[in-house]
Amino acid sequence: MTLEVSLAVLLAALLHAAWNALLKGASDVLLKTAAIVAAAGVVMAPLALIVPLPARASWPYLAASIATHVAYYFCMVSAYRIGDLSLAYPLMRGVAPLITAALGIAFIGELPGLWSWLGIMMICIGVLALALHADSAARGQHGKAVAFALANAGVIAAYTIIDGIGARSAGNPWSYSVWLFVLDAIPFTVWILATRRREFVAFVAAQPGKSLAGGAASAAAYAIAIWAMTHAPVAAVAALRETSVLFAALIGARVLNERLTARRWAGVAAVVAGVMALKLA
Repeated sequence: MTLEVSLAVLLAALLHAAWNALLKGASDVLLKTAAIVAAAGVVMAPLALIVPLPARASWPYLAASIATHVAYYFCMVSAYRIGDLSLAYPLMRGVAPLITAALGIAFIGELPGLWSWLGIMMICIGVLALALHADSAARGQHGKAVAFALANAGVIAAYTIIDGIGARSAGNPWSYSVWLFVLDAIPFTVWILATRRREFVAFVAAQPGKSLAGGAASAAAYAIAIWAMTHAPVAAVAALRETSVLFAALIGARVLNERLTARRWAGVAAVVAGVMALKLA
């Protein structure tokens, strides 16, 4: 992975951490997520008039990605409703890169080398150490929540592989990203309007600026990752973008005065070591 691509993915991770920080402390995680998804579609919509249409070969992947994202939202919301955010989120993000690497071998023929495997493993371990709170096990003994979180790790890996292949066949990764966000916002927004219309409208009206900022950061973060997957192995990009949890921990310590424990510092060291290993790959 070149330095340019690595820095771009790290920027994407920072943006991902920024919009996820908006979820922290939200009165309703589902409504906040829906607002960000809808806002991402709104932000990207004008760009659909500028970028060319993705190549026809990528359209099936766009459709598959949208369907997979619907499954992602379902699993995420189900996990958060049953268990704790501090338990479900790190399981989703920490396990997904390993599954992505396995799927990459099966469907793309990308076999990570020794340094890549080491980097992926170190980042996954670091993500789990950073994000899992010490009392999560005591508070979150919910087998169903764990099941939904692990299922979502598989879903995340699936749409990562789908988008990696789709972007490469689109002729223009930015076109693929723009149309993905525009179309992806439709089913989730329609569903939330059908089930919780009044609450959703009131929620967005109360903080439109934060919703747009979160949507813009979300769209930019994944668009950069999609671009990177056309220039580097998908599994390596997937692992590197999970350094967002590292940025989230640092933001929490700096802005929210959250304490970095010895275990979390070990997680920081593991993520940094993993990033260095990916650079050596």
